[in-house]
Amino acid sequence: MSRGADMPGERSASLGERPRPLHDPDPYSTPPYGGPGPWAPAPPVQHPATTPTHGTAVHAVTPPQGTPAGAGPEDSVPRPAATQGILGPALPSGYHQAAAPLHGTPDHGPADHGAPAPAPAPHPSAPHIPGQHASDSYAPGASATVPQAADAQAHPQTHPHTQPQTHPQAPHTPWQNYDPWAAAPLQQNGAAVESTTGRRRRTRRGLVLGAALLALVSGGVGGAVGAYLERNGGIDDVVLPQAGTEAKGRAADSVAGIAASALPSVVTLHVSGSESQGTGTGFVLDQRGHILTNNHVVDPADGSGEITVTFSGGQTAKAKVVGHDSGYDLAVVKVTGVSGLKPLALGNSDNVQVGDPVVAIGAPFDLENTVTAGIISAKERPITAGGEEGDGSDISYVDALQTDAPINPGNSGGPLVDSKARVIGINSAIRSADSGSDLEGGQSGSIGLGFAIPINQGKRVAEELINTGKATHPVIGVTLDMDYSGDGARVGTKGNDGSAPVNQDGPGDRAGIKPGDVITEVDGQRVHSGEELIVKTRSHRPGDRLELTLERDGKEKKVTLVLGSADGD
Repeated sequence: MSRGADMPGERSASLGERPRPLHDPDPYSTPPYGGPGPWAPAPPVQHPATTPTHGTAVHAVTPPQGTPAGAGPEDSVPRPAATQGILGPALPSGYHQAAAPLHGTPDHGPADHGAPAPAPAPHPSAPHIPGQHASDSYAPGASATVPQAADAQAHPQTHPHTQPQTHPQAPHTPWQNYDPWAAAPLQQNGAAVESTTGRRRRTRRGLVLGAALLALVSGGVGGAVGAYLERNGGIDDVVLPQAGTEAKGRAADSVAGIAASALPSVVTLHVSGSESQGTGTGFVLDQRGHILTNNHVVDPADGSGEITVTFSGGQTAKAKVVGHDSGYDLAVVKVTGVSGLKPLALGNSDNVQVGDPVVAIGAPFDLENTVTAGIISAKERPITAGGEEGDGSDISYVDALQTDAPINPGNSGGPLVDSKARVIGINSAIRSADSGSDLEGGQSGSIGLGFAIPINQGKRVAEELINTGKATHPVIGVTLDMDYSGDGARVGTKGNDGSAPVNQDGPGDRAGIKPGDVITEVDGQRVHSGEELIVKTRSHRPGDRLELTLERDGKEKKVTLVLGSADGD
């Protein structure tokens, strides 16, 4: 057998020698020159198709209209999965697949270079099947009854010497024009692509459904928010309504007006001595620096201690005792080097009536500038305070004004003012829940029973203390039996030091008072004890004339006397 004889599977022997290319072959044997190289062309586009049932004939499909000349059936007709290169297993030994032109690109035959297209070399081990070209695909599983004529009609480009024949157009299949890079969605179930009208209808249905769902969710959210706002009053920061700024001025006869007028004249005293210390209140009497307060407020200083005065504006100054009297429980201190003092106006305690409004100012429990208000609850209330010394030398007798304005320890010495901010009394004592009546002794606080020294008595005593350093006491000139339990004040049968109970040539002796007489009235007012007689007497000045009612041997007698004078301590 010669080299030029036809060999099974070798088409090039029957077509003659291949013409040489116009330029040197590619040294790397890259297609289309030479055999397949390391950079072989990509496999043709594979169109999946339904694998026919085993034993069913596979009919040839005519290329669709518009298929370029020279394109093989692999360009438009899907191949079985077994022959699809990278999409399936490789071809059986002895067969290879010819490269197909890109989809839609005309096939340039050998005439492009002036020579017929080179035929691919046969695989060395590929068996030759008569009537089958080397570029035909091998379809394992296909029926052996497929006629070779159909193969020739399906692949006209593989027979360059045969004239193309016209074939009836094959039925259209869903995969016939499949392009994996096209914009149309992949229809894996073979259904037709949805039309524009269908997409619009589906979009409208989706929008309607979305709107309904949004309305439902919005209604639920709105209901939840509304319930929350109803229960909690809102979600914003709370801003409470408030009245606007008003004028600070108040009516002069109101508590605020009275306090504003009196406070600049009220001071707080801090007293410290070698054995004790205390806090009290006082008020300015004149621009010289004299301040009136209680004797028991300055008593801890004991003449050698220290007294500090704090004014309502916060200024402080040292003070010295000018004079004091334990019988009246009054004292006067003086500050120096202080300017701009504002004296507090003095009223008249004889004009006070029960029920009149009053304001008390002081420093209860060291709370400076405390203002309380009340009324006058009673007048000429005889009280005694003190008595801690045992000999009675510290007992004070006061024909007091009673008030329900709250007074507490620390209010001692402070002013009790009327509706015109005028002083009508000096706060001195309280009746507390325990047995204490002194503002320093009764520490349980106010129960609405406060007592003040009438300013008429305080004015007289203050003037005497400033002018002479001492206060005078009006006296009757008799010694009283303080153990007498009957009604009235009985004159004793002997004096304290063994002397006569009625001072010789004293006011009582001149009025005809005898030892054992019981004094029942003073100026028509009933007295029930010796303390009340002293209180009534000390509410007057020395030289005042008094009318007394006596009981002697069961008979009532009236006498008139002129009060004498005795130096106080």
